Amino acid sequence: DGPRDARIVRALLRSMGVAEYEPRVVHQFLELWYRYVVDVLTDAHVYSEHAGKAAIDPDDVKLAIQSRVNFSFSQPPPREVLLELARNRNKVPLPKSLGAPGIPLPPEQDTLISPNYQLLIPKKPAEGLEEEEEAPPNLDSISSPTHMNTAASTPKLSQDPNASGGASDLPMPQQQLTPQRVSFPLTAGKRPR
Repeated sequence: DGPRDARIVRALLRSMGVAEYEPRVVHQFLELWYRYVVDVLTDAHVYSEHAGKAAIDPDDVKLAIQSRVNFSFSQPPPREVLLELARNRNKVPLPKSLGAPGIPLPPEQDTLISPNYQLLIPKKPAEGLEEEEEAPPNLDSISSPTHMNTAASTPKLSQDPNASGGASDLPMPQQQLTPQRVSFPLTAGKRPR
């Protein structure tokens, strides 16, 4: 039914109430057991050499086990210490809930569904400054001037009332007719609290 150490591991598992397990569990426990024994005996040998002894005695093994327990396994604090820590923590009252019932939602400006776009608004030309589109001239229209649109051939002048007298005689620059990019801050539509 297997080696003696494997039977001991199976008996330990049965005594702890473990009825079903894979066969590899026994091998894992045996490996852990052997490694622990080798480490303890190696430490005991170092302690006996340090003390000037020729062989390992039970005091060296006890010292090796105690040092391994103290440095390898963390011991939980005593029950009294845990109870005192719990009493100190429970003295502080819980904060009162100030929010409305339900799930608290973030402010609208912090959500992913809030509008975060920019509008592109073209600048409107002043009234009366609209120019008519002129078709490309062909040779026939050059010979007969009656077919030419005289409104399109003369440049339109700026009718800006704020402009000075000399500046109103100049044609309107083309760059003012290009669309302008306008942006709004995301916090402009804050809802009241």
